[in-house]
Amino acid sequence: MSQGFRQSQAVLHTWSGLVVGWVLYLIFIAGTASYWRNELTRWMQPELGLPAASDVALDHAQRFLTQTAPDATRWSIELPGSRSNATTVRWQPKDAPEPKRGQPNPWQATLDASGNPVKARDTRGGDFFYRLHFDLHYVPALWARWFVCFSTVFMLVAIISGVITHKKIFADFFSFRRGKGQRTWLDGHNALAVLSLPFHLMITYTGLITLMTVYMPWAVQANFGSRDAFFAELFPREAKVQPAGQRVVMPALATLMDSAQRQWGKGHAGSVLVDHPGDAAMRITFRRDSGDRIADNGEALRYDAQGALQGPTATRSAVVFTRDGMIGLHAARFAPTLMRWLFFVSGVAGTLMVATGLVLWTVKRREQLPDPTQPPRAFRFVERMNIGFVAGLPLAMLAFLWGNRLLPVSLDARAQAEIRVFFAVWAVCLLHASLRAPRRAWTEQLAVAGGLALLLPVFNLLVWNGGLFAWFAQGDTAKSGMDLGLALLGIALLWAARKVHRHVPVQRRVRAPRSAPLSAGEVGA
Repeated sequence: MSQGFRQSQAVLHTWSGLVVGWVLYLIFIAGTASYWRNELTRWMQPELGLPAASDVALDHAQRFLTQTAPDATRWSIELPGSRSNATTVRWQPKDAPEPKRGQPNPWQATLDASGNPVKARDTRGGDFFYRLHFDLHYVPALWARWFVCFSTVFMLVAIISGVITHKKIFADFFSFRRGKGQRTWLDGHNALAVLSLPFHLMITYTGLITLMTVYMPWAVQANFGSRDAFFAELFPREAKVQPAGQRVVMPALATLMDSAQRQWGKGHAGSVLVDHPGDAAMRITFRRDSGDRIADNGEALRYDAQGALQGPTATRSAVVFTRDGMIGLHAARFAPTLMRWLFFVSGVAGTLMVATGLVLWTVKRREQLPDPTQPPRAFRFVERMNIGFVAGLPLAMLAFLWGNRLLPVSLDARAQAEIRVFFAVWAVCLLHASLRAPRRAWTEQLAVAGGLALLLPVFNLLVWNGGLFAWFAQGDTAKSGMDLGLALLGIALLWAARKVHRHVPVQRRVRAPRSAPLSAGEVGA
């Protein structure tokens, strides 16, 4: 009975991983890159130097907005942090319509450490990978999130059934047999799975919690009537402030920020919103930095025109706090550098776990084919898709970074052009995989990806006044770390290409057919 149950779990594990394996690989690789989304954005805007301290940056922002938009109905200031790039200021002129979401805002500026506006290239930066791993781009957001939730459920099933199936999974973690074909891929798959098993369970379950109102809307509908009503109660909005029509002197925002941060203990302000600046009915709102705590709930403190702290904000229930904690654990915005590296390495292990699982399926079934040199059409489709995803996606991601460097800075809709480069190169990789022999396709795509990764730091070295070395000397660990990471990634990809090129397939031992007994005449002859 137990053996039959384990065998059924093995079948469940295989097919639950294969059916959505390519989507899971996309989710894992884009989500893993998102752990460095701020650093990626900084690297993709090389025109910007190191940011100023938050209090100095806020002084510069207030001075700039006072001179540029004194009569605006709203100011918005995003403060630089330890991982962010610069100060971003936005303003809303009177009687002007608010810009639609996703469209460029004509009333914004980026300030450098000296408070001067600086023109940085338009890019989505690391936010593209972050949104890609759950919105899938070019797909309606609701449908994309439904599909991602569906795939994540399959991932959770694959993890649990994998633990049940491999009764010696922890013992196998210490066994890695090289050059054994299917056995080698299975050993690698098991090792990567066990190495980060707690992370895989956590990231899969918290990912489902993040989008739980998408795939489990019935409780929301039964208790609130609609998602809009639910989120209106979950994230209550303050009533709009009506201007008094009386001008007053605005208090120093940096002084109020210091007061807000004392209220938060060890907290830091991430953004400032000023409604009707310079008016007697002015409201100043400081929002806490999302990296301060695991459970980020957008905690806010509000001050009036005289700098007096307003009443306390509504406290959240234990249920909401638990949900916020799970979302914060999934996104890891709270994580310091060392912990972020642990999240990233675990994400890499998860990405490779999915990749080895996909490849293992083809390796195992190729050995079972009557004629491995003439596989059926369905097998060839899976094999080519594996190449286009496992090797093609990293290549497309690196092409996205090259697009950031090579596209003209003045190009209209430049951020979208970078994204089009990503998808165009990925489409070429899928086509290339379908036209070339599998071994050649693996080798060529991995080699091209390795070359692109290695040449990016060289390009920066030549174009950006010393690149890696200059950024390291300036203390810009985000940009220098990105270049160093790209160099290491390039070496790893080229090593993988070399291993594939030099790989000699294990010859399957073919058992000779048993001959019929010889007759007496044949024996005599």
